[in-house]
Amino acid sequence: MTQDAPDYNEPEIGTSPSDFAAIAREKLRHFLLMPSFGSRSIGLVVLLALIAWVSTGIYKVQPDEQGLILRFGKWVETTQPGLHFHLPWPIETAVFPKVTQINQLQLGQASGATASARDKQMLTGDENVVEADGAIFWQIKDAGLFLFNVAEPEVGLRVAAESALRAVIARMPIQAALSEKRQQIADETKTVLQKILDAEGTGILVIQVQLQRIDPPRQVIDAFNDVQRARADQERARNEAQAYANDILPRARGEAGRIRQEAEAYRARAVDLAEGDAKNFLAVYQTYTQAKDVTAWRLYLESVDAILRKATKVVLDASGKGIGEVVPYMPLAEPPSHAGADTQAAAKSK
Repeated sequence: MTQDAPDYNEPEIGTSPSDFAAIAREKLRHFLLMPSFGSRSIGLVVLLALIAWVSTGIYKVQPDEQGLILRFGKWVETTQPGLHFHLPWPIETAVFPKVTQINQLQLGQASGATASARDKQMLTGDENVVEADGAIFWQIKDAGLFLFNVAEPEVGLRVAAESALRAVIARMPIQAALSEKRQQIADETKTVLQKILDAEGTGILVIQVQLQRIDPPRQVIDAFNDVQRARADQERARNEAQAYANDILPRARGEAGRIRQEAEAYRARAVDLAEGDAKNFLAVYQTYTQAKDVTAWRLYLESVDAILRKATKVVLDASGKGIGEVVPYMPLAEPPSHAGADTQAAAKSK
């Protein structure tokens, strides 16, 4: 049911100002009159309004985001990518920070008007001073912790990174830090830094630590380079000496081994010969004890035979018996060398 609009007369020309005011009030009252609804219509409107209000709690988190649910402004939950629901506004609201972006923090750069090169000087394990520059690559791991648990997360990250780098370099000698241990320092710094950040609940994930420069301070770099060159010369001389030792010692050991083996062979041969002579002597002695005359005569003949075997000339007694039968069978020819020498001597005498 609707109410009929009241009748009113149009103002006529010449009407007084008070009449104009009355007519204006009447028109305004007519304009503000609303149509009346029944109870069923009112319930439908309320239901639609309630559905619209509840639907405001449906939200979607993108793949590169995390959803943070705030209940009356306080962080209560973190949701992952996908379709979710929270209590409608003003009870709960949702924010969607980006968490996949890779951020970079530069270490060793002067920050502030009072900063100086002393801020990036670090003490090594052998009590030397170096200056180190590096870069920290990081991203948000837990957006709730990152936004609501730490007041200034990037400042905290810088302080923790400098502390971790100093702790790692403090365990390294300067020569290792300047040469072959740079990657090891970066890896250990990443591990130590991540432990610090997790313990403080910063919600930051360290992707990579990259060392860009590790050098001695500018004031002493020339002297340091002289020391390094002297150490390089020392190391080169040591390597040359080691190479010479590696060359000469094996040869000396080989020569000593050869001499030792020859001595062992000579000893074995001398012992065997001595043992053979001793056994031969004992055998002859056994024979001599059994037949002294025969053994003595045999030893005499063997001795004469050994002497005559070395003789170049043999003189025979013509008065001996059986000479005619023996002489043709005796080798009276002289060796060629001695015969040639006798012929030359005879020619000279003529």
